[in-house]
Amino acid sequence: MSNNTKLTQPLKDKAKRIKLIVMDVDGVLTQGHIVMDASGREIKFFDVQDGFGLFLWRKAGFKSAIITAGDTVAVKKRADYLKIDVVYQNVHNKLASYKKLKDKFRINDSEICFIGDDLMDLPLLKKAGLSCCVSNARADIMPCAHYVSRREGGRGAVREIIELILKSKGLWGKVTGDYFTTG
Repeated sequence: MSNNTKLTQPLKDKAKRIKLIVMDVDGVLTQGHIVMDASGREIKFFDVQDGFGLFLWRKAGFKSAIITAGDTVAVKKRADYLKIDVVYQNVHNKLASYKKLKDKFRINDSEICFIGDDLMDLPLLKKAGLSCCVSNARADIMPCAHYVSRREGGRGAVREIIELILKSKGLWGKVTGDYFTTG
């Protein structure tokens, strides 16, 4: 597990190779709460900073994907809004979907960042070139991560990891430059 207050050179080197970010949903893109309305529909709360981070990731020319055990309309709609390239829902063997992503994008493990928070994510954390956990992930999977975010799942952790990768690649200024210029 990386010391998340200082980025080591090996961590930066791993981050430089990343072309695809793959994420779990509950506990990563959300805080993990499951809210149901009176008719039984699931309601999810997503973080706008994570969404903007995924926008910047796409702006830099990279791909993103979701692999989740859940299956909700909210995830599909959020993924469509963010233009996430591939969404696999209702997946209990995440490794099979991970392998499909590798084939689809013709990439290898070293080019994939996976962000997870619980035991079902463990096989992907062990495979991905850059494995990341959110700060409130289950303690027993954290040792398998190369990086543990300072931010919690659903509260900017995905954005933090995207910034780490884009800065390691030297692309942060390119994708954010328009926001710092004065007119």
